[in-house]
Amino acid sequence: MTLEKAPPGVDPLTPSVARMYDYFLGGKDHFAVDREAAEAINAISPDAKELARANREFLGRAVRHLIDQGVRQFLDIGAGLPTRDNVHEVALRHAPDCRVVYVDNDPMVLVHARAILADNPHTVVAEGDLREPAWILGDPDVRAHLDFTQPVAVLMVAVLHFVTDDEEARRHVAGFRDALAPGSHLVISHMSPGEAFGDDLTAGKEIYSKSSAGGLAFRTHDEVLSLFDGFTLAEPGLVEIADWRPDDPVARALTTSSSGAIGLAGVGRLDS
Repeated sequence: MTLEKAPPGVDPLTPSVARMYDYFLGGKDHFAVDREAAEAINAISPDAKELARANREFLGRAVRHLIDQGVRQFLDIGAGLPTRDNVHEVALRHAPDCRVVYVDNDPMVLVHARAILADNPHTVVAEGDLREPAWILGDPDVRAHLDFTQPVAVLMVAVLHFVTDDEEARRHVAGFRDALAPGSHLVISHMSPGEAFGDDLTAGKEIYSKSSAGGLAFRTHDEVLSLFDGFTLAEPGLVEIADWRPDDPVARALTTSSSGAIGLAGVGRLDS
């Protein structure tokens, strides 16, 4: 079942990256325009759905790792539509005292997340944009729910590649980093060109340029690594998504798309 009618404030005629991702994950909160855009990506990269699911599995492994490190506060930037194994679900299964803030600027994400999580005292849903760290960090609901004098994990999973300017992306990450206490963490997953041909990358960028994100940047390993400036990476460092502490080595096969594009992932700790 898929959406037939748009909630108030939701544009059903422009592909939404949140709804496209929901489609890749097998969700039902998307419109025809989102499915068409997602299938166009799938035509270029036939393993796009598997890569999206591998990314979601990485998120779960990263949250479990952070719980083991003693982290109990999570700030999920660009959280996307609630599907399966969301941050609060994974975190609360392993540590019932966790607190989670979901941040997104997509009106459908906000409507659905607030409806689903309205009675969950461990979670808060806030409107905000990755490009405005000060706005998010100053939000009264965010500050009431999270104690920034204690470690916080900031999650930027499959979102920074929608900030196409490299310097701007580093500046936004630094805006969050500079507000964090020692012992905080940064989680990033990011699209990278890998061995993809230039024509495929150009075609993928063109599709996303017409979406709610307005563009997509495929960054190299070194370019993604620079986003972790000030953080110490946990082993195994910045690697392909399925290689980050896999539960099942077979998952490695899900990482690389047929076009050669890959997803990179890492978790960094702020020590000072």
